[in-house]
Amino acid sequence: MTITARELKDRVIDSMNDHDLEATKQCFAPDAVYVGPVGTAEGRDQITWHFEHLLEAFPDLHITPWCKVPVCDPAISAVSEYVMTGTHLGPFLLPGGSALPATGHRIAVRVAGMCSIENGLIVSDREYYDQLELLSQLGLCLPQVVV
Repeated sequence: MTITARELKDRVIDSMNDHDLEATKQCFAPDAVYVGPVGTAEGRDQITWHFEHLLEAFPDLHITPWCKVPVCDPAISAVSEYVMTGTHLGPFLLPGGSALPATGHRIAVRVAGMCSIENGLIVSDREYYDQLELLSQLGLCLPQVVV
């Protein structure tokens, strides 16, 4: 039986909610590419590293899908919208390579993404969220502009 992109993306969401990085990793092709707001991860190891740091920063991370968008060919792609929630209890990697120490703040961030599969594994996964929404929930502020 052939797995659809929707079923595979649902496995990723379920394994992330279970905090099972090995199960998450097995959903991706060895040469898969993950693109998110903070950059690109290439290959299973880099993708797993990205998710590992996300779970380190938010050990109670939970993904709640709220819209699974129908696509033209569900055998090769899936589109999802969901809310990612958690408590910031560990270092969070920031753009530029620095890390924000734990703040204890709760987050609820809206995310949209699309994945494509080949041979029953994800080869491309793109997720989009508003970084300003996330960073402001963590207590960061934009610098004051003097006019």
